[in-house]
Amino acid sequence: MQSHTYHGAGGCLGRFARMFLLAGFAFAAVPAMTAEDIRLATTTSTENSGLLKVILPVFEAKYGGKVRVVSVGTGAALKLGENGDADVVLVHARGLEDKFMAAGFGSVRKDVMYNDFIIVGSKRDPAGVRGSKDVTAAMKKISASGAKFVSRGDESGTHQMEKDYWKSARVAPQGAWYVSAGQGMGQVLTMAGQLEGYALTDRATYASYKDKTGLETLVEGDPKMFNPYGIITVNPQKHPAVNIQGAMALVNWMTSPEGQKAIAAFKINGVQMFFPDSGTR
Repeated sequence: MQSHTYHGAGGCLGRFARMFLLAGFAFAAVPAMTAEDIRLATTTSTENSGLLKVILPVFEAKYGGKVRVVSVGTGAALKLGENGDADVVLVHARGLEDKFMAAGFGSVRKDVMYNDFIIVGSKRDPAGVRGSKDVTAAMKKISASGAKFVSRGDESGTHQMEKDYWKSARVAPQGAWYVSAGQGMGQVLTMAGQLEGYALTDRATYASYKDKTGLETLVEGDPKMFNPYGIITVNPQKHPAVNIQGAMALVNWMTSPEGQKAIAAFKINGVQMFFPDSGTR
């Protein structure tokens, strides 16, 4: 008589348990799916001030991917977008932004925040501009004094605004007193401090470099020194490889109540540096 071995329910369950554990190990070995990285080209002020280091991790935790920041002047940031080397740009030169959109390089543009420009200089203030609220008059006095003025000289948003101020003042900035650095805002402030000269800067970057340079705020409060920022997605019809889903996710978050609150909460030495501006203009 042929004998039969009966494994019973325990044997079957044991096999299922082993299969389940093996499957579990297999799943554990596969990393969780992450969203595609976003390439953000931006002006130096958002990076040098420390703003992006504070707010982007909040977005990344929700998005599931990284934002790769390239910090350059506004002109260079827009050029990266034009060439398809960025998915989204965060800049502050409305005239250049409008040209970028009109040429079809951007698909969506939104206001996101603002701060203001100031003129900083040494405590000596050889041009005597301290306390002025008229940026045009102050620029005239600086040029007439022969004191050093350090310019970004890099077609950034700050440089564009500076050129507008010289034009309004009817001054051709040239000569030994005018230093065209071709550098970012932080480097320009460092140079101005070393030369005991003047510089036009956004308030946020200055706040980050104030203690390092010894420069003081001399000219502020002119409405012409208003400094708005826009965020623009690069047009996927121009560059199909653009991560438009990621770009729109960042735009939508930065202009959402949560993103706007995060921007407003960013402070340096207890002072708010950027002011939410989504949907107000």
